[in-house]
Amino acid sequence: MKALPIVLAAALLTACAGLRPAPVSPAYPETRRVDQVDEYFGTRVADPYRWLEAMGAAEVDDWIEAQNEVAREFLTALPNYEAIHARLDELWRTERMTVPRVHAGRYFFEFNDGEATLSRLMVTDGLDAEWRPLLDPAELSEDGTTLLARWNVSPEADLVAWAATEGGSDWTSWHVRRTDTGEDLPYTLRGTKFTNAVWLRDGSGFYYARYPKNGAGEWDDLQQPELWLHRVGTPQSEDQHVFAITDHPTRVPFPLPSSDGRHLVVMVWQDSRANGIYLLPLDEPGAGIIRLVDSFDGRAAYLGTVGDTVYVSTSIGAPRGRVVAIDLARPGQEHWRDVVAESGLPIEGVTLVGDRFFVHRLEDAKSRVDQVALDGTPLGPLPLPGIGRVSGFAGSPESTETFFEFQSFDNPGTVYRVQPGQGEPERFYQKSTALDTDSLVTRQVFYTSKDGTRVPMFIVHRAGVALDGRNPTMLYGYGGFNVSMTPSWDLRLLGWLDLGGVLAIANLRGGGEYGADWHAAGTRERKQNTFDDFIAAAEWLIAERWTAPDRLAIYGRSNGGLLVGAVQLQRPDLFAAAGPAVGVLDMLRYHTPSANARAWAGDYGLSEIESDFRAQLAYSPVHNTRRGACYPATLIHTGKFDDRVVPWHSYKFAAALQHDQGCDWPVLLKTETRAGHASGGAKPRHLLIEEFAELYAFFAWALRM
Repeated sequence: MKALPIVLAAALLTACAGLRPAPVSPAYPETRRVDQVDEYFGTRVADPYRWLEAMGAAEVDDWIEAQNEVAREFLTALPNYEAIHARLDELWRTERMTVPRVHAGRYFFEFNDGEATLSRLMVTDGLDAEWRPLLDPAELSEDGTTLLARWNVSPEADLVAWAATEGGSDWTSWHVRRTDTGEDLPYTLRGTKFTNAVWLRDGSGFYYARYPKNGAGEWDDLQQPELWLHRVGTPQSEDQHVFAITDHPTRVPFPLPSSDGRHLVVMVWQDSRANGIYLLPLDEPGAGIIRLVDSFDGRAAYLGTVGDTVYVSTSIGAPRGRVVAIDLARPGQEHWRDVVAESGLPIEGVTLVGDRFFVHRLEDAKSRVDQVALDGTPLGPLPLPGIGRVSGFAGSPESTETFFEFQSFDNPGTVYRVQPGQGEPERFYQKSTALDTDSLVTRQVFYTSKDGTRVPMFIVHRAGVALDGRNPTMLYGYGGFNVSMTPSWDLRLLGWLDLGGVLAIANLRGGGEYGADWHAAGTRERKQNTFDDFIAAAEWLIAERWTAPDRLAIYGRSNGGLLVGAVQLQRPDLFAAAGPAVGVLDMLRYHTPSANARAWAGDYGLSEIESDFRAQLAYSPVHNTRRGACYPATLIHTGKFDDRVVPWHSYKFAAALQHDQGCDWPVLLKTETRAGHASGGAKPRHLLIEEFAELYAFFAWALRM
């Protein structure tokens, strides 16, 4: 493990010594305004940058490049950019490994030794056998932007269905590879997003979800995907249609395997707060669909089938989660039987492995795992090495082993093997990192939000930090879609510590840290609670003398980009810098590009509904910049090929903020023309390093670190 390099420390001290840098307002490209006005429930709303939604238009592309040129010139000229870029190149050489999956005695996982551009899919024939690469995504394209999106192994482990994505798009193409030879069969399946491949028990084919084509013959994600059966060795044109949702215009089906192979499990996605589970019998031709979970008043996850009993974890009737047993002969909700009752700690996830459930609960956003027998008898907690986050535990009632990973802010990941009922977990692999973790300190604090709600926050820093109100601090949040911010390893955030900064991560309403009620409290007409929680976190950090407004930056991605965009407009006095990345920033039109975006209505609502519109208009970043206000120094990152949160959100916000900025703090827009929405392991290392070197150098400059 390496300490902060002398060259980086020297660069920061030389460049940022003294007072906060003087504001610098670049010469922005001219952005024309149009007279577009929309009316919602009697309210007229101007949209002067609607033309920026025309992605692919020459005028928009020219504007993007002009904005990029301004951003590049500013960012690469910062005195510490090169030193930070070099250091991040070292840090990103941390090992990466996914939790192994066991199939027919073989072990499959993704691994990166820290030197490779992208993680490779590996296979080994035994725990002590040699690992061999089965697929190297770096060989799929010259620039490393064709990525391995997902993969599923056949029952005999002789074939792997794998999906690739290009240029950061969510669209995927599926291929079938022979495990022994590494050769792909000579055809491709297209028209897919987000789906996995569910293999038949005999390995002769798999189920998947694909979108229909429109009148122009193009795959159309404005329509609902449908389920199809693909037979190995045949072209996609011969695939068999299996299932479509015809009784609801926006619900989306995705296939899952049943543990006994008797059914195809269909997860019916409605939104982030509710879904259904249907079963399609595979051994009974002509048998009807079993609507196992069909109330759509909570979330549910299929765990496994034992005999004629199906086990499901759900928030229905239990906001903090429970596990129920459902008799296939009487699937009605009135007949459900509690196996793991709701408790004071929310359930983050459950798996069924062998003769027991592994119940992952959160205790003030920290992981704990309880083992419970199929009849509900407690079998004791699973020992964990400390405070952190766990993931994994894949398996079925027939499994004799499983794997999980433990991470924390100072541990890049330890992978453990578990044999249910056979003693404590055994360490399988410990990842290494170039980040000096020995001097890291993690604290959990609690603060009070605007309405009196108690909110937790993690603070990570180097030992010896003084509470003098002068620490350069990056406050991070997400606060949406039931996603919990837990003590886990993320170099995109932890790299900030290498500059001598303090990292704060707030557990906002809208997340899943305290169950379904906590999530719901930060959605739709209550979305402002999320922003209030984030503002209160900043106020607490300042009041407790961790930092000061001129030393505080805020950062978030996707839904977190919305968070940052909204909060920097509502309380610009609290922050020196802001980094909204790939954000949802036009709340009145976010649902227009695709059916996928429309499914976010569970969190955001729809501007077609008056109560939702009123709430959205009050905080939508694109619609709430104020002419002449002084906003923090802002760096907006997006991806030109982002088809999840389309980049025109960022374009319109940048245009509005540049137009209305009342002081000389810069508003920069940087569009990555070689990537889309994804980050982390789904983006090549060199692009990640470039993005975060820009972000850190910008924050370091604005916070005079």
